[in-house]
Amino acid sequence: DSPYCNRANLPRNMIENSMFEEEPDVVDLTFPALDPDEVAYEPRSSRLLVRGLGENDMDEDEEDCESSARLLGMSFMNRSSAHRSNSSPYTRQAPPRSCSRPSARTMVVCVLFLVIVASMTMVLYFLPGCTFTKTGCRKENKTTPIEPPFPWSQFRLPHSIRPLSYDLTLNPDLDNMNFTGSTVIKMVVLHNTKRIVLHSANLNISKATFKVGWEGVCVCLQIRSLFQQQIALNFSEELKAGQYCVLTLDYSANLSHTYDGFYNSSYTDKDGNKRVLAATQFEPLSARKAFPCFDEPAFKATFLIKINRKPDYMTLSNMPKAKTTPLNNGLVQDEFEMTSVNMSTYLVAFIVGNFTPVSKNVSEILVSVYSVPEKKEHTDYALDAASKLLDFYNDFFEINFPLKKLDLIAIPDFLAGAMENWGLITFRETSLLVGKQSSPLEKQVVASVIAHELAHQWFGNLVTMSWWNDLWLNEGFATYMQYMSLSKPCVCSQGNLFLAVRFRALDKDALNSSHAVSTAVNSPEQVEEMFDSVSYEKGASILLMLNASLSGDQQFRKGIIQYLKQFSGLNTDTNDLWNSLTQIEVSTQHQNVSEMMSSWTSQKGFPLVTVSRKGDQVTLTQEHFLLTSDNATHTSRWVTILAPECRQLFTLKTKSGKTQSINLVKWLKLNYRNTGFYIVHYGDDGWAALRDALANDVSVLTHEDRASLIHNIFALSRLGRVSFRHVLNLLNYISNETETSPVTEALLQLNKIYQLLDKRQEYSLTYILHHFGSLMDKQTWEEQESVSKQELRSALLETACGLDDENCTQQAKALFKQYVDSNATSRIPGDLQQVVFNVAAQSAEDWPTLLNLYGHATYDAEKRKMLRGLASTQDARKIVWILKAGLKGNLIQTQELPLVISTVCKGFAGYLFAWDFIQENWDRLIEKFPVGSFAIQTIINSATSQFSTQAHLDQVQGFFSSLKERGSQMRSVQEALETIRLNKRWMEKNLRTLQKWL
Repeated sequence: DSPYCNRANLPRNMIENSMFEEEPDVVDLTFPALDPDEVAYEPRSSRLLVRGLGENDMDEDEEDCESSARLLGMSFMNRSSAHRSNSSPYTRQAPPRSCSRPSARTMVVCVLFLVIVASMTMVLYFLPGCTFTKTGCRKENKTTPIEPPFPWSQFRLPHSIRPLSYDLTLNPDLDNMNFTGSTVIKMVVLHNTKRIVLHSANLNISKATFKVGWEGVCVCLQIRSLFQQQIALNFSEELKAGQYCVLTLDYSANLSHTYDGFYNSSYTDKDGNKRVLAATQFEPLSARKAFPCFDEPAFKATFLIKINRKPDYMTLSNMPKAKTTPLNNGLVQDEFEMTSVNMSTYLVAFIVGNFTPVSKNVSEILVSVYSVPEKKEHTDYALDAASKLLDFYNDFFEINFPLKKLDLIAIPDFLAGAMENWGLITFRETSLLVGKQSSPLEKQVVASVIAHELAHQWFGNLVTMSWWNDLWLNEGFATYMQYMSLSKPCVCSQGNLFLAVRFRALDKDALNSSHAVSTAVNSPEQVEEMFDSVSYEKGASILLMLNASLSGDQQFRKGIIQYLKQFSGLNTDTNDLWNSLTQIEVSTQHQNVSEMMSSWTSQKGFPLVTVSRKGDQVTLTQEHFLLTSDNATHTSRWVTILAPECRQLFTLKTKSGKTQSINLVKWLKLNYRNTGFYIVHYGDDGWAALRDALANDVSVLTHEDRASLIHNIFALSRLGRVSFRHVLNLLNYISNETETSPVTEALLQLNKIYQLLDKRQEYSLTYILHHFGSLMDKQTWEEQESVSKQELRSALLETACGLDDENCTQQAKALFKQYVDSNATSRIPGDLQQVVFNVAAQSAEDWPTLLNLYGHATYDAEKRKMLRGLASTQDARKIVWILKAGLKGNLIQTQELPLVISTVCKGFAGYLFAWDFIQENWDRLIEKFPVGSFAIQTIINSATSQFSTQAHLDQVQGFFSSLKERGSQMRSVQEALETIRLNKRWMEKNLRTLQKWL
């Protein structure tokens, strides 16, 4: 508790910036090389005496003695996952004192005080424990007391300080792949406090100043290397609520070699030259790797960004460029306008490199699409789609996009699909660039990603979730708006994408390892894990369900407009959304949206609704649909909005309820067009009636309802409520199917089972696919215009060629030969490219040819299909090579490694190689992809989802148990183990029956 650096608080290493000598105002915090015997004491701590600066530097004879005397009452601490060489010293101050010239009496007091401080310093200097010199502690006394604990023990930051603005100056060096920076943070004190805690990771702080109001003070800094990425400044006296203060930090760091923070990237241009660039990816926890900051969504502030660069590079950031200034060292400085909105740190972005734009003005907003120069011709479609979507969203939300410009940029090396940085949206090249002759299906994929990211400019950027537990408010809304906007004729045809993703969300949420839409988040790994299908697709699905159930077509839209306007520029939680919608919804059906919807966000899973009929009375019961019965939560309840055919709505608020039907109705189908997020079981009689109805007339149900029946009966079979034979009986109608979504859902479900059987060398399931024979025979290899027909043709032909159908493989080989012989000028239709490349990769002669084409391909969507083809090979040596190449990252970018692994695992030859590869290279994988991230989720799921034996279950459990802090507690690990157990159970229950039936 002493305000002095006495022996009890003496750190291991000390560097002094003496207030009694003519020293520079701020000391260089460079540590000497450690002797070998000193390394064992890592992590070390350092307390540094650093003079704060006032509005102007004081002359040596004008130094404020009172400020200097208070110096020893404050400390600066660092809690970071980096080693000590990466620790980040910071400064902080006590309440302000006057800097006026002291009176004679004050001078006498100051002199006496300085004598006392000098005496104490001499005592400290000669204390056994540390050598108190500028060069640091060379010898350590083993009796030195242990440092006091880091003053903050929470994962989340305290809310006693609020940042108001950041002034960032960055100096990236793309030759040496490092950067220096200066961050000035203006803050206001909200509550009396003796500490400031903020984030920093892997930053070497070389200079730190702190001042309250206009007064600078000298502070004592303590650096510490601990697990969390936090730094702290401690004070002996409280900062008072209402005070304004400024923290200035100069630092240096290496550009990141992973895909987060401020990272380096490179690509090879059309002339074979290597080009380098630096880009940012800050969501969710990586702004702290580029600049010290309050790196949580609720700490919004404005940002003024300046970047120094070589004249042959260009820079981009969230705001338009304000000016460019030549510097004395041959560099130029680009200064961007201060952000016109308060932003969360994860939305800040800046890029240095060589890019070329195409632009147009849309509603007084300059919209630009950037690419590397040689791919400029692939940007026109994205510019057109973005312009239409911006107009649509401006009108739909009744709030205009608030910035002056909107940039969309394709980054050659980018892990995520895209990132919604405000005013500077970053994309993978495959998610933004479209060739001149691209198929409608390829264009739809690009339009879908653009629609998602533009929706974020309102949902996520303008109104932001308060904490990552409510990530769905960002991602669920953006996903919902993505599909809703694409359904508008003025934008794009949406096909069947939204229906399919709702089915996949149901599949994941049926597991006990799932989580609530809004759930507790208390570690970096848990933050990363929130980026999954529950936050995205389930979040979007419950919004669709809510919209379908509200009275009036515009009620939902009115509610979200009110939500956006009420909380514009602020942070929210889930209840804020429900309250906004409740204020709009005034019907007697749902007087309280919060009461209806809270069960859908506060608990995991969804209902299984069982229908039973007796006369004209229908009884409905609901229970938790849970594939794994162990530790089941039988108390789960939902307010379920049931929509039977004929649009009769029924709200099931309890475990069971009754409604009236009509005697003459032969069958009943609930969940009209599958707008509800639940599964329906009709009982044996109900399923038989639906099966007969489809056999007589396919069009008796909408294609969404037919797909829904197929999905539901497969799910019920996996649960054990219906036999697999009933599944196959329902599929008897499929040869008469005319629409894409039922066929693709049936193929997907059957292929999952086929892959399980294939890994057991049980090939009998191939006979089941005779149901699709007539559909496959109808497919033409000529160009198709309809997105839906392209989806259908692609799915059927990939299945046929994957089963070595001779007619299919011959056609694919002929197309590939024609493509190669024409030097890639004879185009393969976009929806057929994947099946053609898959077939080519199975040939010992064509695989090297395909690899050469991949190395020279410039159109990114086509290149990615080539990669999937290469990874589908069944040649063991080629499988091992492509896995290693993806990890190395030269010929195959490491961003594609999750795709490579998932593709390899689908084949019989590769799935065990992939599992061994993951075990052997786990540490390298989590260096490249954060623990818990979507990339790691994909890798784990792909490698384990087709295991179905006890031996494999034991292997997977043993491996992940051994990881401890390196990923053993990930939700995806629990999901993997649960999936293997379910696969094992399905095999034990169905394999013999299936073999006998076939």
